[in-house]
Amino acid sequence: MTDTTPQIEAQVATDYVLARWKAFFHDVAAIIAGRPRDLLSFEEVRHRLHVHDQHYIGYQTVPIQQIVGSVDRYRDFDRSFLPTQGHTEDKWKGIDRARLRYVELPPVQLYQVGDVYFVRDGHHRVSVAREKGASFIDAEVIACQARVPVTPDLTARDLEIAGEYTDFLERTGLDRLRPDQQIAFSEPGGYAALWEHILVHRYYLGLENQREVSLEEAVMSWYDTLYQPIVQAIRERDVLADFPGRTEADLYLWIMDHRHYLRERYGQDVGAAAASDDFAEQFSPRLTRKLARSVKRAMQTLIPTAGQAGASDEAQPQPPPVAGE
Repeated sequence: MTDTTPQIEAQVATDYVLARWKAFFHDVAAIIAGRPRDLLSFEEVRHRLHVHDQHYIGYQTVPIQQIVGSVDRYRDFDRSFLPTQGHTEDKWKGIDRARLRYVELPPVQLYQVGDVYFVRDGHHRVSVAREKGASFIDAEVIACQARVPVTPDLTARDLEIAGEYTDFLERTGLDRLRPDQQIAFSEPGGYAALWEHILVHRYYLGLENQREVSLEEAVMSWYDTLYQPIVQAIRERDVLADFPGRTEADLYLWIMDHRHYLRERYGQDVGAAAASDDFAEQFSPRLTRKLARSVKRAMQTLIPTAGQAGASDEAQPQPPPVAGE
């Protein structure tokens, strides 16, 4: 392309129209697929995740795909940083025009939280660069700290869960006491349930030891003697494969409830491993598990009609084996 104004202006106009149409089609596709389509708000992330310790780390070359939010323009662009509002037109075209004329532009200004970036200044520069296929962009970066992982696929729903995780860690200090911990839920509400488990465990630990138990001691004991054994059983038996889309922490809560049910039914604690096995057998949505349950129910229906003495007794459910047996 020769560097003549009419040609550049025609290209700029075409680029902007295409960007707006892409934004529209992306919006429709995101709605259909249930994918996030809005930029994240830095203020909301800062508030929910209690972001702290901001410090300037200077000039960086930043992967443009990891820029997923904005300080104050998160409604003007979509998750792919395509323009969604008409008032962006003049500024967007001005940046595109400068690109076509090889004008060097200043670095954008970003906040970094975990693995993601939020635009403080330079939204249109990010938008044009990404639309034109750039993989990286030069930036001045201010890094911020959060207690929980923050990744580019973060959605508004994920943010709610991450906020609950942050509150849980601040209450319990588990990330300090057990640095390798990684407790993730697929739905909100799980961390509040874990907090209740810890408080109940603390109460019974105090009765067992006939003394007041500190919260820190209770947290470590709960994690080591309750949470970890069930997670280990889940991993050893690959129970998670039976529940796609769920997490180990999801299953921990469900198995703990099931373990309580089995204890009430059989009058003894069956242990983490047996509770995990029985839970997977009873509730797995996997086809092979469903078929096994159907066969088992059919057999339980047929056995009492066989005319054998004592057959009805044989059909009675037996408790799972006690842990260690």
